[in-house]
Amino acid sequence: MSDLDAPFATLTPEHLLDALEALGLDCDGSVLALNSYENRVFQVGIYDKPPVIAKFYRPERWSDAAIGEEHRFLAELAEREIPVVAPLTINGNTLNTAGGFRIAIFPRRSGRAPELEDEDVLRWMGRFMARIHAVGAMRPFEHRPAINVQTYGFDARDAVLATPYLPMELETSWRSVVDQALEGVQRCFDRAGPVAQIRLHGDCHGGNVLWTPDGPHFVDFDDARSGPAMQDLWMLLSGEPDQQRRQFDVVLEGYRQFHDFNPAERHLAEALRTLRLIHYAAWIAQRWHDPAFPHAFSWFDSPRYWQDHILNLREQIALMDEPPLIQAG
Repeated sequence: MSDLDAPFATLTPEHLLDALEALGLDCDGSVLALNSYENRVFQVGIYDKPPVIAKFYRPERWSDAAIGEEHRFLAELAEREIPVVAPLTINGNTLNTAGGFRIAIFPRRSGRAPELEDEDVLRWMGRFMARIHAVGAMRPFEHRPAINVQTYGFDARDAVLATPYLPMELETSWRSVVDQALEGVQRCFDRAGPVAQIRLHGDCHGGNVLWTPDGPHFVDFDDARSGPAMQDLWMLLSGEPDQQRRQFDVVLEGYRQFHDFNPAERHLAEALRTLRLIHYAAWIAQRWHDPAFPHAFSWFDSPRYWQDHILNLREQIALMDEPPLIQAG
């Protein structure tokens, strides 16, 4: 097995403590693994100081330049007092190398998942997403990819087909429904017309928000990419279509206090949800060689998963032709 097959095989507790101490951190030996699959993230105790969060980046996923853009985006947001958790500067850098890994150190922040069924919380989230997007619109990413039909759709489809995990008896059906879904996605983008491509959080689900009495802290910008503002907004919605329309109206009440929203993007919510479904399957398929993935996603290589995936995509095909979440204006 190569290093790329098991990229974190050498990252034992002893190895990670040695790496952090090589950076000058005075670790007290306590290590708590946090929920992360793409990278490895740990809470690490520090003598006479609060614990820190150490993020070990997956080798060969991002270039140093792309990680640098993530960190600079976080710094821009933090400078404007937007509540994000930005990396600490260690030895003059936010990205360091030790023990064969690229590492970023973050302050620990506590909080719980936001109660997104609460309209006050949704308005609050809308206000802060608008502030993030206002900064994100100031300049483009140069080294991080975009979220679009090609990257999250066709590339993801081809990535799945290049692996052996899609059951042979379902391959024809799966490919047919994915191609049909991508036609629907393209129609949605065509209806929306040209929309601004801004720097985004990119993966703003409830698990990446720490809610406190003072409001949210946004964490894990590892998937920060360029794309339409809707990408960070539709993930705040849940329930039946009528519920989501009401939730989105509430989010926009807060959002429009700090940033304009292009109503043409109303056509993109279900299209972006469809792209995420396809991209998610490709992500797991491409990471299946990492021992953490079969353990965490044991259902992935079963026919039942792919059958359900086909059904979910068929539902999305229908939803993409229904009225959008909000009306123009």
